Amino acid sequence: MKITELIKNDTIILELESIKKEDALDELINKLDEADRLNDKQEYKKEILKRESEGTTGIGEGVAIPHAKTNAVKTPSIAFGRSKDGIDFDSLDGEPTHLFFMIAASEGAHNDHLKTLQKLSTFLMDESFRKELLIADTKKEILDIIDKKQIEKEGLEKEKPKVEQKREKILAVTACPTGIAHTYMAADALKSKAEKMNVDIKVETNGSTGVENRLTDKEIREATAIIVSADTKVEMNRFHGKVVIQTPVSDAIKQPGALIERALEKNGDVYEAKETSTSTKSQSTGKGIYRNLMNGVSNMLPFVVGGGILIALAFLFDFNNAGADNYGSGNEIAAFFNTLGGTAFSFMLPILAGFIASSIGDRPALAPGFVGGALAANGKAGFLGALLAGFLAGYVVKMLRKLFSNLPQSLEGIKPVLLFPLFGILIVGAIMNFIVVPPVEWLNTGLNSWLSGLGGANKLLLGLILGGMMAVDMGGPVNKAAYVFGVASVAEGNGHIMAAVMAGGMVPPLGIALATTFFKDKFTEKEIDAGKTNYVMGLSFITEGAIPFAAADPKGVIPSIIAGSAIAGGLSAVFGASSPAPHGGIFVFPVVTNWLLYIIAILVGSIITALLLKVLKKPVALGEVES
Repeated sequence: MKITELIKNDTIILELESIKKEDALDELINKLDEADRLNDKQEYKKEILKRESEGTTGIGEGVAIPHAKTNAVKTPSIAFGRSKDGIDFDSLDGEPTHLFFMIAASEGAHNDHLKTLQKLSTFLMDESFRKELLIADTKKEILDIIDKKQIEKEGLEKEKPKVEQKREKILAVTACPTGIAHTYMAADALKSKAEKMNVDIKVETNGSTGVENRLTDKEIREATAIIVSADTKVEMNRFHGKVVIQTPVSDAIKQPGALIERALEKNGDVYEAKETSTSTKSQSTGKGIYRNLMNGVSNMLPFVVGGGILIALAFLFDFNNAGADNYGSGNEIAAFFNTLGGTAFSFMLPILAGFIASSIGDRPALAPGFVGGALAANGKAGFLGALLAGFLAGYVVKMLRKLFSNLPQSLEGIKPVLLFPLFGILIVGAIMNFIVVPPVEWLNTGLNSWLSGLGGANKLLLGLILGGMMAVDMGGPVNKAAYVFGVASVAEGNGHIMAAVMAGGMVPPLGIALATTFFKDKFTEKEIDAGKTNYVMGLSFITEGAIPFAAADPKGVIPSIIAGSAIAGGLSAVFGASSPAPHGGIFVFPVVTNWLLYIIAILVGSIITALLLKVLKKPVALGEVES
């Protein structure tokens, strides 16, 4: 398939007007939307910004490849933009970016489309190709240059000349979160450099179309060393006992020669099969703990959200029994929703502990983690107990790996199916039952009594803190910490904490939406349009709607939304609002106690955010408004 079937006249911008990264992204997104390549411009933009938050797509050498794979894309396409003056795009080499290829891949994209997008990524490693694109005068010239390069590259691949015997065999694996661009650019950079260095290399790519050029067991055994350049999970246990050099995928793009030299010199660590999490950026202990925790939380949330909203529906269908002991189960429909939601909710703690454990100790730690989480739930040790069970199970299995590492090779097969689960469950169960659960249960009981007895200033302070935390990083670690605390409190029957958390999470997008409606001089036309969608996002408890605005003007936006969210959370606590559901936004308001005052709390916080935005944000220039 030709690349020029994806990049056409109506998706080319010969000279970008933008001078900032955010505006350049908007300009390219708008170009795709105008060409009718998108189903939902805002959703596509959200995915583009999400990818940028994981690491810049400015790969250096004057090139950026922002990309997203999402159902918001109607037709797989590429938008090309050029800036002869250059734009600061946070590139890996710190230099201005001149050439922009925005890739729009749909979730159901045909493999031919994805492979064509991958080819373009590798072409951009060629300096002469980049220079030709920079000096082209017309859209037709740009398309002709791309066609010519594709024909030339495919012709060379068909007629590769025989070369002299290479000195050593090294292997590599490349992977990036979306698997569209960086994965294949890294692979091409490694292969090109190895060719020049006369080194035999095989590169496996873990891309959007799956694993390609998979490394065989024989190749792994015979390899001098293995380079793993990945920012997402790849299979690592197969490299047990081999020298492995782990790096971010960007390192393979920037310095392939240095990585190959390290592999030839065996300048790396001997890998021990123990971890599945292979994000290869060097991480501090704190980041590693957070990563393991988030693995548990992300797998737990579907059970929490689905179960929690079903329980909320049970109350909704049982209004006639409000205040009675059987409220939520007073009729057949309510009882069904309550039982179904409660069943889903009951998996929360085992899932949390199991997936924290598996993040640390691989699949064998899953069973001990689940059992530890279930013991925490049954022993009323709650969220904190499950948290401890997850980390305990992960590190117990790591310890067992070392203890059983000297067993005969013939017994390797029984370790994961017998030894690890048997001794893992036994050790974790004993520690949880006799050491962890009793004091944590006592602590939880005391904490719940204290929270239930909070009043006046104390309750206000807690609401202020939790509400403000929801706006600090809008979906990041601080936001998640507050949300998880709220979820744990719902499970323990303290719904007023969840209500304060939800109020704090709804205010940032709602406050911004109000500001874009009433204070238009503070926002560009594009921001005003985006502000309309923030009404829906705010009402749906999707705090992330505020992220683009905060990224564009952190000094003006972040203090405004934190203040509004804190006040909303504080008022919610003072008004005694309580939510039995851990999510849902406006959709669960009917089951929130003191719901009218709760709405007032959210409205007050949103208005305060909007007014602060009027004060703290500078008016935009006239040209910026009209852009």
